[in-house]
Amino acid sequence: MTRIGFIGLGNMGGPMAANLARAGHAVQVFDLVPESLERAIKAGCIVAGDAREAVTGCDLAISMLPAGDHVRGLWLSEGGGQDLLGALPAGALVIDCSTIDVASARAVGAAAKTRGIRFLDAPVSGGVAGAAAGTLTFIVGGESADFEAAKPILASMGQNLFHAGALGAGQIAKMCNNMLLAIHMAGTAEALALGVKEGLDPGVLSIIMGKSSGNNWSLERYNPWPGVMENVPASRNYEGGFMTRLMVKDLGLAMALAEHAHSAVPMGALARNLFNLHASQGQESKDFSSILELYLDKPQDEPGAM
Repeated sequence: MTRIGFIGLGNMGGPMAANLARAGHAVQVFDLVPESLERAIKAGCIVAGDAREAVTGCDLAISMLPAGDHVRGLWLSEGGGQDLLGALPAGALVIDCSTIDVASARAVGAAAKTRGIRFLDAPVSGGVAGAAAGTLTFIVGGESADFEAAKPILASMGQNLFHAGALGAGQIAKMCNNMLLAIHMAGTAEALALGVKEGLDPGVLSIIMGKSSGNNWSLERYNPWPGVMENVPASRNYEGGFMTRLMVKDLGLAMALAEHAHSAVPMGALARNLFNLHASQGQESKDFSSILELYLDKPQDEPGAM
């Protein structure tokens, strides 16, 4: 049994912490949302009074936060940050599973190294369903030895563990992945909307494309058309998934990375514009597969309809 401090119990972090508790670890958790803490208690976690208390007495700590500013504010002292690195003993291992900018990941990792603390950036893929089922993919950047040390813990939350390279490599790979995800989700929604407007059944069209050259993960595992697939956000009014505003954030990170690399990403840029437009229409809290609604005709009496 390992004593683990876990900060951030949102749609992804909550199930991840619960899986660690089910695996027999003592998981000390903290989140700013009371409802998230209540769910963590039911899952067998130990609720701490604040983030510092959550990592106290732990040789391993995990964070799952929305953005780089939150990660810096948690682990570093700059700008009035909480400096949780100072609460950990030398030799402790920090695994940040947030999807953030590369510079923030490397800054926290460098600060950890000066204190003799090991650090991995380990963003995840697999969505809320994968977090709940313990089938996530972890994309890890950092030292090989630290990755090996983290494997038993990561295996309690995921099935696919990849060492992408040095510190920051996990974030780079995740940005490339999510940019591609956005592109094929938008394309899948566009193709389905076209077929349905011409009289096809969305379920039948999905089967046809799924057995043809147009098959992709969004179509096969996360279909955006309501009612075609069970247990996906599209069949529950696009609730409880990966929010559109988070996809917009990730696409922004990918665009910044592309600018740094002087890499042309025209499809990624178009996807960002589409998801940004969708979010601006009041859909920022819905699952990103709700991009389908951007392609549907609005009723004539709906405000804003043409």
